[in-house]
Amino acid sequence: MEDSKLCRYLSFCMILTVLGLLVNGAASEVYTVGDSDEWNSGVNYGVWSQKYNFSVGDVLAFKYIKGQHNTYEVTESTFRSCDTSTGVLAKHTSGNDQVTLTEAKKYWFVCSVLGHCLGGMRFGITVKESNTTESPPLAPQSGSPAPPQINDNGAQATRGLSRWDYLILFGVSIPSCLVW
Repeated sequence: MEDSKLCRYLSFCMILTVLGLLVNGAASEVYTVGDSDEWNSGVNYGVWSQKYNFSVGDVLAFKYIKGQHNTYEVTESTFRSCDTSTGVLAKHTSGNDQVTLTEAKKYWFVCSVLGHCLGGMRFGITVKESNTTESPPLAPQSGSPAPPQINDNGAQATRGLSRWDYLILFGVSIPSCLVW
């Protein structure tokens, strides 16, 4: 009887662990728009946006002095014309705007302060479905461990095991408990 209780306890702990890992494995990244230059005039946001691969669930952090700039999510035609009298999908004006990328699609952002969009404060990005089934690159064969991958924001890139890996681990643990 004690073995049965222990088995149930271990199964419960394993379920909690797997659920926690699934949530952690699906963690998104936060990108500061413009990196250390933030959301300001004089930055080439076309070049900045090309450095990253954006996925659903990622967050764009627009940091700027409130009142000097703003962040508008706009349609492509509004992006191209810089005329924000139409085609505005969302307005952000806090100075620390957090925009979650909720769909796989093309996003367009501009600053609507007079002259800023035409001066270069605009960019478009393509957001893809989040891919939590990616495998990390293979370690070098020299015997030394691979250095941690660091993304361009200076954060360690950790996508971890995929959801399928955790489900397999969970599936393997159930029969071992039943054998007890």
